Order: sequence, then C-alpha cells, then structure tokens
Amino acid sequence: MSGFLHNSLLIAPILLVVSLVNAQGASAIPADMQTTQSPAKEGVVAQTDNQAVLTAPIGVSSSDQSQQFNDRSSKNLNSVMSQVTSVSQLSDVQPTDWAFQALQSLVERYGCIAGYPNGSFQGNRAMTRYEFAAGLNACLNRVNELIATSTADLVTKEDLETLRKLQEEFADGLVEIRGRIDGLEARNANLENQQFSTTTKLNAEIIFSVGSVFGGDRALDSDRWRRIEAAPAGTARETARANEYTASGGRRLQDNAIFSDRIRLNLISSFTGKDQLFTRLEANNTTAFSGAVTGTNMTRVSWDGNNDNNIVLGKLYYRFPVGDKINVIVDAIGGEFYDNFNTVNPLLSSTPIGSLSRFGRFSPIYRASNTGSASNTGSGVSAIFKLSNAITLSGGYLARRANDPSAGAGLFDGSYGALAQLAFQPNQNLTFALSYAHSYFTGGNNDVSVSGAYGSAFANTPFGAGVATSANHYGIETSYRFNPQLVLSGWVGYSQAIAEVSFGANVNRGDKANIWNWAVTLALPDLGKKGNLGGLIFGQPPKVTSNDFGPAVLTATSNLREDSDISFHLEGLYRYQVNNNISITPGLIVIFNPEQNSNNDTIYTGVVRTTFRF
Repeated sequence: MSGFLHNSLLIAPILLVVSLVNAQGASAIPADMQTTQSPAKEGVVAQTDNQAVLTAPIGVSSSDQSQQFNDRSSKNLNSVMSQVTSVSQLSDVQPTDWAFQALQSLVERYGCIAGYPNGSFQGNRAMTRYEFAAGLNACLNRVNELIATSTADLVTKEDLETLRKLQEEFADGLVEIRGRIDGLEARNANLENQQFSTTTKLNAEIIFSVGSVFGGDRALDSDRWRRIEAAPAGTARETARANEYTASGGRRLQDNAIFSDRIRLNLISSFTGKDQLFTRLEANNTTAFSGAVTGTNMTRVSWDGNNDNNIVLGKLYYRFPVGDKINVIVDAIGGEFYDNFNTVNPLLSSTPIGSLSRFGRFSPIYRASNTGSASNTGSGVSAIFKLSNAITLSGGYLARRANDPSAGAGLFDGSYGALAQLAFQPNQNLTFALSYAHSYFTGGNNDVSVSGAYGSAFANTPFGAGVATSANHYGIETSYRFNPQLVLSGWVGYSQAIAEVSFGANVNRGDKANIWNWAVTLALPDLGKKGNLGGLIFGQPPKVTSNDFGPAVLTATSNLREDSDISFHLEGLYRYQVNNNISITPGLIVIFNPEQNSNNDTIYTGVVRTTFRF
C-alpha cells in the first residue's frame, strides 16, 4: 500500500467525524434562518417600529438569502452528477486547496467522486447527511469492486488490515459521536413538535416610561388670548383670563409624575421567504400630555395612546413582492404611511428607540391619513417601486374607517389619505425625498387631523373639529450622514387646508388655511458606547399662518383660528444601550411659546423611557 493511501486511511475517521458534524449543523440551519424579519424603510441606517430590517423595500433580506440557499441546495441534490476521471476536470478545484491531494486520490485512484453537470465540485457548499452517505457508499462499492477483481496494486491485504485496526482504534469515538448525533436528532425532533409554527416568528417590544410636565400655566390658543387682551387692563383682564382658563379645562398644568407602559407582540409569518404576514397585539395605558394636561399637542410623547391596557389588534398587513422591483403592502387595519415608506429620519423615527416626542420622529405629512396602530383605523394598499438603485417611487391609499358601510364611511366614501413620494439615495450617506399627500376628513368621529396632532389646535382643525376638511400637503425631507457618528436630517412641510362645507357664520365652503412646519434633527450614534445614541431636535411645530375662517365683519374678539406667534420645539435625548435587548433613554422636551403664542408659559416634558425588545 502506498504511503499516501496509508495517510489517507489514518485521517479517514477524523474526516468522518467532521463530515457528520457538518452535516448535522447544515441540517439545523434552514429552520432558524427562514424566519422573516420586519421590513425596514429605505434610507440611511433605517429603523422602524416593526423592526425592519431591510434598509430598502426591494432587495434580498437575510431570510431571502437563506431561502435562496435552501433552493440552491435542493436543486443541487436533484441534479444529475457527472463522473470525472481527473481532478483537473473540476473547474473550481485548485492545487492550492487544502484537500486537493485527498480529492485527487478519490477521483483518479478510486474513481468514486463525481462532479456537478456544470463541471464544478462545490467543495465549500454545506453537505447533507444524505450526500455524505451516497459518497461513502460509492467509495465502499469501489473498494469492494477492486477487491473482487484482485487489483492488488490498488488495495492490498495490508491496506485492509490497516483499515480494520483504524476502525478498532476509533470505535469508541465513533460510538460517542453516534450517541451525540442521536441526542441532537431527538432534541431537534422535540423542538419541531413543540414549536409554535414553522412559518411564524414572535417578537415583542415593551416600553416602561416615567414622565411629567412642568412649567407655569396651561397653554391657551391665540383666539382666547385675543379676547383676554381686548379686555381692559387690571381686574377685568384677570377676570377674562380666569374665564378662558376655566372654559379650556383649567389653569394649572397637571404635573403629577406618571408611570405607564406600552406592550406590542408581533407575529411575523412568511410563506415564500419573500412575503410577510404581520399581526400585532397591543396594549397601552400612556396618557397623552395634551388637552387637560398641558393645553397643547406639542408636548406629547411618541408612544402615548391610553386604552387602559386592554389588548387589541393593533396592526395587520400582508407584504409581498411583485417581480424584482415592486413591493406591495396591503393593510387590513392599523395602516400608517410612516411604517410603509421612508420617512428620511433614519435614527430618530422609531418610537421605542428614537425620538421621545411625537413631533421629533418625522414630518407630519406621513400622518396625512390620520390612522394608526391600535386605533381600529387604517385600511388600504401601498406600493414601493424601485426605479433604479438610487431612485424609489412610493405611493399609497389608506381609508380611516374602511370597515364601516354607513354613509360617509367605508373604503372610498369616508375619511382617507393618499401619499406619493419620490426618494433619491445616490449613495449610502445622502437621502432626499419629495412628498405629496392629499387628505379628506368628513368631520365626524373626531376624524379631522390636518397636521398629525402635534402642532397647534388651529393647525390640526383649521375650521373646527366638526367641519369636513380636505388638505393638500407638500414636503421636502433630507438626511445626510457626515460620518458613522454624525447624521443630520430635517424637513420642511406646507399644507393648504380647504373647507368642504359651509358651517355657521365663520366658515364658507372653499375657505383656505395655510400651515407651515419644519425641523432639524441631529443624531449621534455610538455616543460613549457602541449602540448608544445621542439626539437633538429643533423645529417649529405646524402653525396656521393665514386662514379665511371668521365672520364677514371682524372685531377685536372675533375667532380667526390663526396663530399669532411662533412656537419652537427643542428636545435632547440620550439612549443608553444596556444590552442587545434593553435600552434606557432619558430626555427633555422644551416648548417655547406653546400653541404659537408668546403669552403662554414655556412647558417642559421630562421623561425616561425603558425599552425591552426580544
């Protein structure tokens, strides 16, 4: 027997052990890898509430790659292999490969190794136990054939004796390995029998928050301040002020500290590896810092929405690709444009780990439909079309109460929002988007919300809460990553609201109101530690700059629903990443001139958000 064959036989048991272990590992990969992650929005290092995970709507996610790997493996197993007589016939095998000599011996000396029809060996591909068994059987058959034909120069009695000794020497090890593999197979079978689903993955997001507002008095709108200032100075004016505060819900801020929570359980299913069925169960008891608490929506945090911790179906959608360039999202309930499209504020748009305030997440244009998770609103369809590697066109339609068949409701007869966006991303650092949205609100069921419920009261309902209103919204959004530790983003938005009906003496059909907002955000990822985030947000919440609302003859005390001054939003936050699953984010939100009126006291919102994600 040649020295090479002897050496090969010496390492044969070791190669057998490694092959069996690799085969077992390969068989465990697909089940774990085929879970589909929540899609993310296009943009720079994008984050979303749904734990998107891709940074663009069209592309190959980790789950897609896993599926493609499994598909390739299945095709390879089913392919007819072609016999080769020389290792040089295998196109992907080089003399420098570590197993070249072993492979050369098996091909040229024993003739028991075949290649794939395309002339490759694919030596780096994971091997299944079936493939190993087939290869081993082919080589053993070849050895038996050589023995039967008395090919003494290839296999001698000495070779067989050496093989017998090696089998005896490694017998205990092989028995131990067999026992381990049997144990792993039993555990794997038990997991498969007890797992929740072969197609569904569960993840959760829990927010604990402690917060409070503080400052002076609650905010009043500009019409109330005009009536106060029209009263004679002194006692009469103080009486007028007291009356306006009483009528609006009280003078002092409700500044008691609160502890609250929001819980989301997400079931993410995939049936093809490229699609996604998303189901969310949600509970929340976080009181909004607005209305009777502060007198303004400007002080709200991003996760508020008190339903007394009752569990509700928060969101249900199905996302699937059409070809290689289009992704379609069908929202059954809980649809939101800001979850479906790129909001161009990559590091601060996510509720659990981004901005603390409602205003600081993204432009109000993405709330044009006035729908949201856990509100039993928001049904429709959205699509994302990848025109090129740098340009994406997005569009969608969401009805507020699509499940209501009554007049002024339903899929097409009630309140709705439609949005179109053209996003440019010429490189990984820069994103620029142009957005347009159209809204229609019937005026019933508190549907009117022109500015996303975080500007002034007039910006949200420019003609009153019960007046049918439409609006055209225009937005420019941009984000630039100067380096991995500095991302600057911002937006400018303009809305023109239109009264769709006449109402009383103050509203005529066709009346218009002009509304502006803007913001600049600064994100500092990995500040102080990898995974941490520092953030600064400064901007002007939506403000009504002009409005046709009002009587034909104006007086000093006439209601105009027009803001007098400018509010400024300033927010600072620091997210400390405790580990992969827990983060703690303290922060402060400061509103100067709340409700766009300088007579109001500055209001502060202090909050600590702790997020658990698993």
